[in-house]
Amino acid sequence: MGSPVVSPLVSLVVRVFTIILIVASLIVLATDNITYELGFYGNSYQLKFTDIYAYRYMLSVMVIGLAWILLQSAFTIFHFSSGNPFAGEALSHIEFYGDKVICNLLGTGAAAGFGLTIDAKRALKLDSIQNDFFNKANAATSLLLIAFLLSAISSVFSSYNLPPKAVIAEATPATPPTA
Repeated sequence: MGSPVVSPLVSLVVRVFTIILIVASLIVLATDNITYELGFYGNSYQLKFTDIYAYRYMLSVMVIGLAWILLQSAFTIFHFSSGNPFAGEALSHIEFYGDKVICNLLGTGAAAGFGLTIDAKRALKLDSIQNDFFNKANAATSLLLIAFLLSAISSVFSSYNLPPKAVIAEATPATPPTA
């Protein structure tokens, strides 16, 4: 296997920024809740991000993406420190396809968050408390979108690190055995 086109250090830096953005998005989303006071009886209702399916999907995507990128970062650190990729060519294929899947998951998580937030803000008459709830969710979604873009860059980097295809030599047609 030839030397990689992309330095492991560059790949690691992109992955670290992706991790930072996903963690920040996770924190913003996890702290997103509001409390309503209902009527004269002192009853209240708390709306949490987990009450909304699209935001739960975002949370799931963030956790899965974070686990994958942390694992890949460990392999990249090993590659950077030792000079040899962990598990050789086999891992480069797993990294390539895994990065594609995680990139798509992060993209769909961001799309789900933006879609719900925009539709809710457009369709509902929101008071300032509800508006703050959706603005905070929108901030988490924006961070996830940037993490998706960095994940797409990592995905391109992993495609550069695939081993070159073997050149198949022209073979002469095999003659059938004679009976």
